[in-house]
Amino acid sequence: MELRIAEGILIPFLGTSLGAAMVFFLKKQISAGVQKALTGFAAGVMVAASFWSLLQPALESSESMGTLAFLPAAIGFLVGMGFLLALDMITPHMHLDRQQEGPRSGFKRTTKLILAVTLHNIPEGMAVGVVYAGFLAGEAGITAAGALALALGIAIQNFPEGAIVSMPLLAEGMPRQKTFWMGVLSGAVEPAAAAVTLLAAGLVTPVMPYFLAFAAGAMMYVVVEELIPEMSEGKHSNIGTVAFALGFVVMMILDVTLG
Repeated sequence: MELRIAEGILIPFLGTSLGAAMVFFLKKQISAGVQKALTGFAAGVMVAASFWSLLQPALESSESMGTLAFLPAAIGFLVGMGFLLALDMITPHMHLDRQQEGPRSGFKRTTKLILAVTLHNIPEGMAVGVVYAGFLAGEAGITAAGALALALGIAIQNFPEGAIVSMPLLAEGMPRQKTFWMGVLSGAVEPAAAAVTLLAAGLVTPVMPYFLAFAAGAMMYVVVEELIPEMSEGKHSNIGTVAFALGFVVMMILDVTLG
């Protein structure tokens, strides 16, 4: 059992690492169309995962509250959104940086990009940890297969994230091996956040619906604030929209078939 859980919390990190490895196979820049497709796909996966893997179990876990069963999910979701809003008040917005900074500030922009992606990976790691903690606690609506589906879904959306972090560094002249490790390190916070959440499972279990919804709110904030603007601005926005739909469907299929 412990081995399966360890594998589960490492799967998203593997997705980031594989995405970062694209620096060894691709040219120095990702085309605008490909980047919008990757971003849109990641956004679709995260929206589907937020509902089927996090909000739905949160609602099912609160059914004993009757007509107030929505309360933990609603509170947790809004607190998760607020948490990421606070982070974004401290760290820069990725899409605003690209619009406001000139070509000579590339390293500055990519440093901010790495920081932003790294911080936004924390709630994704927490989401995996919370779901596995819920499975161990026997929470309603949470199964080992469902937890694995969430881990796989986050790994899928982490693949483009790893590439989106590493490729700009390569374009700025950083050696391929170093850009790869920078991308890998941006995802290292996910298994760490998942492990910390699991270690605190005894404290988390009594408020599990709130934590599940918190993770959903945090992930949705990333989608609305960062990913959707990235995939929608400028040319080729239709590519991002189509990729969003595909990502949503892929995650829905994973969660329904495995959950």
